[in-house]
Amino acid sequence: MSEEATKLDFQEQFKLQAEKAMHHLQECDTVIAGLIEQIGPYSITPEQPYFFALLSSIISQQISTKAAAAIQNRFLALFPDSSPAEVTPSRLLTLPKEDLRTAGLSEQKVRYGYDLAEKVEEGVVDLTRIDDLPDEEIIRQLTKVNGIGRWTAEMFLIFSLARPDVLPADDLGFRTAVQRLYGFKERPDPKIVRRFAQVQGWSPYSTAATWYLWRSLNLKDEVVT
Repeated sequence: MSEEATKLDFQEQFKLQAEKAMHHLQECDTVIAGLIEQIGPYSITPEQPYFFALLSSIISQQISTKAAAAIQNRFLALFPDSSPAEVTPSRLLTLPKEDLRTAGLSEQKVRYGYDLAEKVEEGVVDLTRIDDLPDEEIIRQLTKVNGIGRWTAEMFLIFSLARPDVLPADDLGFRTAVQRLYGFKERPDPKIVRRFAQVQGWSPYSTAATWYLWRSLNLKDEVVT
């Protein structure tokens, strides 16, 4: 199947998933039902190819969005046609550390990038089968890479694989939205958020619930309340 056909197939599948998710959340959670009315349809554009998406998550750690974009552009310039599709584990491993440092990657992020490439090459992280693996197995594999923790793995599940039932309970923005929208006096900790999500009945569409709560942070207070 061509890349274009794959994208079209994904879009059709995601559209059906999004419709089911919105219907489910409208039925089980009046707050999110209101957000759906204000924000509109649930939508995610998948980040591919997967190897570059994971590298990007490493590059972007603990720096501004603007700085990350600049470094990614310099990093891509090291590969043919500056194309994400040309960023492969084998090509990355042939690049001298000095080239990556010149592109703007820190010493630590260079090590993380090499470690990711090595683990993909060795099959420790199996990107060829990752679409067929359950969420927790993907998280287990990815967190074997230095520099990739559970939060980064969950972002990959959401934004690259569009998995429907991901609840990033450690995410600060998500927990802030829960506090703001549901009247918690303090920002709830991850354990409380997980229990709250169960009570609200978001599963099997926790990703869509998360997406709407993230988007709510951009709404004016008077609109949300």
